[in-house]
Amino acid sequence: MRKILVLVVMALMVVNIYADNSKKKVAEVTYKVEMDCQSCVNKITKNIPFEKGIKDLEVDFKAQTVTVKYREDKTNKENIVKAFKKLDFEVDELKEGECTTKKKCCSGCGKN
Repeated sequence: MRKILVLVVMALMVVNIYADNSKKKVAEVTYKVEMDCQSCVNKITKNIPFEKGIKDLEVDFKAQTVTVKYREDKTNKENIVKAFKKLDFEVDELKEGECTTKKKCCSGCGKN
């Protein structure tokens, strides 16, 4: 009887672990951020990763973009924008395939 009880408890623990991991969905968003210099890049890379739920951050100074990977159960796009605003950066979300400049044909991002 004791063995059965131990097996049931272990099975419940395994199910609980898998259920918790399924909630940890990671999403990605790219923002257009006006950065003037390397100091701006450093400010972003040293502060944004410490916001709750941020998993990864890629800053592209040349394209003026920041791509953020975050856990949807811990934060959302609005909170990420607030984090940038705390650092005095204005950000605009880029949709997939959207050009990073307003020019008709830009060589910077390779998109039209």
